[in-house]
Amino acid sequence: MLEKKVLIQNKTGLHARPAAQFVQKASSFESKINIIFEDKEVNAKSIMGVMSLGVGKGKEISIKADGEDSQKAIKELVDFINIEMPKEDHE
Repeated sequence: MLEKKVLIQNKTGLHARPAAQFVQKASSFESKINIIFEDKEVNAKSIMGVMSLGVGKGKEISIKADGEDSQKAIKELVDFINIEMPKEDHE
């Protein structure tokens, strides 16, 4: 099992479109993937779970993955948060 912390930097946080894109990306991996925020842990492949966290800009989450492709999953999901999500702010 791998776990990595990441800071949410885009304006809207992990809401609406970014959340849907994150869930879609997480769903492309075989590994079990969870997001931990404050005292809650949810399935990263569940849009309702991710939205229920209410993660805003400047908040830190942990992404936890367990499975054969967990390393790739963590790397790509962290890259998505750090690189792709902030791009949305400029569109």
